[in-house]
Amino acid sequence: MASTYTPLGVELMATGENAGTWGTKTNVGLQIMEQIAGGYTTQAMTDGDTVTLTADDGSTGATCATAVIKLTGSLSGTSVVTVPDDITGMEYLVLNGTTGSQTVTFKTASGSGVSWSTTDARLLWHDGTNIVNSGLNAVTASSTTTFTNKTLTSPKIGTAILDTNGLQLALLTATSSAVNEITLANAATTNNPTITASGDDSNIGIALKTKGSGVIQAEDGGGTVAAVKIAGTETIFIPAQAMFGTTTNGADAQAVETTATRPELKVLDFDASTAEYAQFSIAMPKSWNLGTMTYQVFWSPSTTNTGNCIFGLQGVGVAEGGTADVTFPTGTEVTDAGIGTVEDVQMTAVSGAMTIKDTPADDDYTFFQLYRDAADGSDTFTGDARVMGIKLFYTTDAANDA
Repeated sequence: MASTYTPLGVELMATGENAGTWGTKTNVGLQIMEQIAGGYTTQAMTDGDTVTLTADDGSTGATCATAVIKLTGSLSGTSVVTVPDDITGMEYLVLNGTTGSQTVTFKTASGSGVSWSTTDARLLWHDGTNIVNSGLNAVTASSTTTFTNKTLTSPKIGTAILDTNGLQLALLTATSSAVNEITLANAATTNNPTITASGDDSNIGIALKTKGSGVIQAEDGGGTVAAVKIAGTETIFIPAQAMFGTTTNGADAQAVETTATRPELKVLDFDASTAEYAQFSIAMPKSWNLGTMTYQVFWSPSTTNTGNCIFGLQGVGVAEGGTADVTFPTGTEVTDAGIGTVEDVQMTAVSGAMTIKDTPADDDYTFFQLYRDAADGSDTFTGDARVMGIKLFYTTDAANDA
């Protein structure tokens, strides 16, 4: 009886045959089994072709009898690799090493198989009819692999997380000396998930930064979108009704009727020839950074004159237990030309920086004095300047006034 061969080419020698050559033939059989168990080879692929892999009886080197196969070639179309139908149980680790992102299918000659276009590996096996994906796909440095229901413990991610289209979703910047981080936590029913600042330091916040003139926004469950308020420039408007003319050289409180039942102007009139003053006071919010302020005067001309009107503002802070009998500092002035029409509303430019005297602190009571510098030769507006109010600008550095 002549020798026979397994579907993968291992020679099964008949009794009494191959006298004197058993050693050589046995060694070849062992080498074939070695490549079935852990051999490696490459297989060139071409566009649109079907590459048929067959066993090589009694010889080593058959691709279909090799455990690890790397497919190579530059493709612009799909390609197919077939293996024999009768090698049931054979397992392959197949790496798609082709370029061009084309689909390669690895299948049995008569059945179905597995197709993929990414440059990663598939662990496949022959079930007697088809080539089946084991689901234990190998991950390489350049592969794209989808993990489902897998737990990654402390994975190290490079510089970006991409979406399913391969586009940037989140960028990650490493800090070599990092000790603080954020912790994300989900929540049970009726509770909110959280983003928490965590790490070695005891008191740390979370910094949200925009690009350019962008603003931080939030959206509620009803779809309402609004900017998130952050510390920065804030304003307080002080109407003329909240001010009073000083006992000495005080501005006159007046009511100017435009037309009956239309808006009336509640104003403080500042004289054109004599310096006059008005005062108000504020307990400033604790969120104020205690720095400089600016201001803007809202006023209306009493004549059609278009000369320049000079306003000034002074401020001084007094702590608890301190005397109110303090002097104001030199005023910060701003100039505005008459608009040329009586009863028109006009406003000055925002002033330069104004320093509050006596090193203000939280909970100080701050006195302000507004004046018209009529004695300055550059003040050429010939009528009373009717002040309707001023807007104070100050800077905050805290989230609230607690």
